[in-house]
Amino acid sequence: MDQTVGADFLQLDPATAPTRGLTDWLANALRTAIADGRLTPGTRFPATRVLAGELAVSRGVVVEAYRRLVDEGLVSGRAGGGTHVLAQRSRPAQPEPARPAPGPARLPRPRLPAGEGIDLSPGVPDLSAFPRSTWLRAERAVLAETAPEDLGYGDPRGHPRLRAALAPWLGRTRGLRIHPDDILVVAGVAQAVALLAQQLHGEGLDPIAVEDPGSRGAVDELEYWGLRPVPVPVDRDGIKVDALVRCGAPTVFLTPAHQFPTGVVLGPQRRRELLEWDGELIIEDDYDAEYRYDRAPVPAMHPSAPDRIAYAGSTSKSLAPALRLGWLVAPRRRQPELVAAKHATDLGSPTVPQLVLARLLESGEYDRHVRLVRARHRARRDALLEVLSAALPEATVTGVAAGLHLLVMLPDGVDDVALADDLRDAGVLVHPVSWHRRLPGPPGLVLGYASHPPDRLRAAAATIARVARWPRRPDRVSVTPGLLR
Repeated sequence: MDQTVGADFLQLDPATAPTRGLTDWLANALRTAIADGRLTPGTRFPATRVLAGELAVSRGVVVEAYRRLVDEGLVSGRAGGGTHVLAQRSRPAQPEPARPAPGPARLPRPRLPAGEGIDLSPGVPDLSAFPRSTWLRAERAVLAETAPEDLGYGDPRGHPRLRAALAPWLGRTRGLRIHPDDILVVAGVAQAVALLAQQLHGEGLDPIAVEDPGSRGAVDELEYWGLRPVPVPVDRDGIKVDALVRCGAPTVFLTPAHQFPTGVVLGPQRRRELLEWDGELIIEDDYDAEYRYDRAPVPAMHPSAPDRIAYAGSTSKSLAPALRLGWLVAPRRRQPELVAAKHATDLGSPTVPQLVLARLLESGEYDRHVRLVRARHRARRDALLEVLSAALPEATVTGVAAGLHLLVMLPDGVDDVALADDLRDAGVLVHPVSWHRRLPGPPGLVLGYASHPPDRLRAAAATIARVARWPRRPDRVSVTPGLLR
């Protein structure tokens, strides 16, 4: 008597699977069932040994398929507790980009077609890697030890314990030489930029120079708060300081350690030239300094000119944007007004998350988490890069040594906006570099890789290679998204 092979669970039939790629087949089947509602939140998967037996496949196939869905945040799995489908946020008609333009008037945003799609928008970290259990333990400890008075209205500069933990950590990891009183805890880099922009606008310090290409979201925010961004070209050594001098702007917004979106590092000679520049203020956005893979760490610029540099960073890339935890270290003469503006805006950042982050910094748990996620991101970058390098030999991939995105430079004459439109229709959302330019420049695609596991990234890269055909005509209209940090 022939043994029946197949599972009642989703009517899975291994006969429909390809000869190779059993894991991909099973993961896709489970993922599709979650997306179309056949597997509802709380549904428990069969034990890996049971399902493997019913399908007559290796248990490792099932274990790996389940692990991929855990990585994607679709299911939860823990030893002894089984694997359960998690509640999913409803799929938005317009996926949230990394930084929406501030203010009430939003620019149109691109859409993915109905069904499965892969969003490679830059600026989104691996949210499934958020250290839930570590955070929960620390939060319980904080709530147990926190005095009642600490739960009232606190110091608008931020809780003293967090500022005391951040100062040595920024010194150890980014080279800053600061006192805890120099730190203003803010709701991410976005609030740091908002506070600085309002101060500069009030002083009449306009226009402000910005890198080109550079973060469209940052440009939108500066414009919203009344400043006039002036684009300054970027090359392989970073912003061109001679062009900065010629533009006449008294201030400049920079991403020197990992320029967005090119990924270049501000070169030593350019750093020296920038420090000799007689401008009023340099805003240093250190947005993803934790992630480097193939290069030595690049120190922050702030220690070289603390009286002229406002340094901003956050946990948005290392933990999660939803925490809204960041820090601003501004020149001391600017600090009183910034603290007053912070107090007038929100009376200060939430206390409990500040104390949890302080505890993670003090215990070393934060650094251990970053090391773990860095290894995970490197594997994802390698998976995307492997397929792109083989399938698109005409393209040049840059910015791969650090960060959470890479830039694919395309042959001259290719319309990157049209290509991004075609990729969106094929189910892969990317940013054409043209969206982040105000000056003419070569075409390219900005690809974020942190939020997807390697198999999904390989599939996205294969789609990019299949859709990309040269030449293309510049006859399509751009839709500009924002970019939130």
